[in-house]
Amino acid sequence: MAQEKTQQETQSSAFEAHTPARIAELVETSGIGKARLPALKILLLAVLAGAFISLGAMVFTVTVTGSELGLGPTRLLGGIAFSLGLILVVVGGAELFTGNSLMVMAWVDGKVGTKGLIRNWSLVYLGNLAGAVTTAFIAWRAGVLEIGGGAVLETATRIAIGKLELSFEQSFWRGLLCNVLVCLAVWLCIAARTVSGKILAILFPISAFVAIGLEHSIANMYFLPLAAFSGIPEASLMRIAGNLLPVTLGNMVGGGVFVALIYWMIYRRP
Repeated sequence: MAQEKTQQETQSSAFEAHTPARIAELVETSGIGKARLPALKILLLAVLAGAFISLGAMVFTVTVTGSELGLGPTRLLGGIAFSLGLILVVVGGAELFTGNSLMVMAWVDGKVGTKGLIRNWSLVYLGNLAGAVTTAFIAWRAGVLEIGGGAVLETATRIAIGKLELSFEQSFWRGLLCNVLVCLAVWLCIAARTVSGKILAILFPISAFVAIGLEHSIANMYFLPLAAFSGIPEASLMRIAGNLLPVTLGNMVGGGVFVALIYWMIYRRP
């Protein structure tokens, strides 16, 4: 066992990053730690994560407003701006519901119980919601939407209405693909040994999901309430819930099944 670990460390060093097998081990260990966190600590860290993702969404909205680069380049640039959110979560330290889908690895291995998994996800989801809605309210009161003579408000309105007009099925599949990329970004961050490496690992997957137009439940907790605060009639509580439900389910399946479970089968299955 000790010899295997030494070989693994040597391979990681040569690779200048942790090997995939080592990443799987670290993800599982992290999941155990997350399940054991005190409730208050989980909630506070989750509120921070909701706020961090919202700041990324805020910068994204301003960045794409008035851009004449064309659809693809504009969305890619916006994706780079949005990456701020996950960079703050990973480097700053916070609990993000979508990233915590990776806890499935520890759950499948029997190292985290179902109750512990549900407890963490529930507290983190509620904390993320509180942080995102609070940040949306502050952005609205601060007049962020008035930047550019109301141009940012027009962009925010288009973003919110576009999300609300998606069908349940579209929202689910976009949520699934989104969290595959988000969890892969977290996976790559764990592989990286330096802060700069972690930031670089985040940029490409997150920029990709934004450029494609996928759905992130926590980001939507900012975009949709912001539209409601701004008086957009389409952003009713029922329609917001109607978007968050399928997107959240898609996020759970995308991260929990298509990343965590598959990697568990490859690297951790007895």
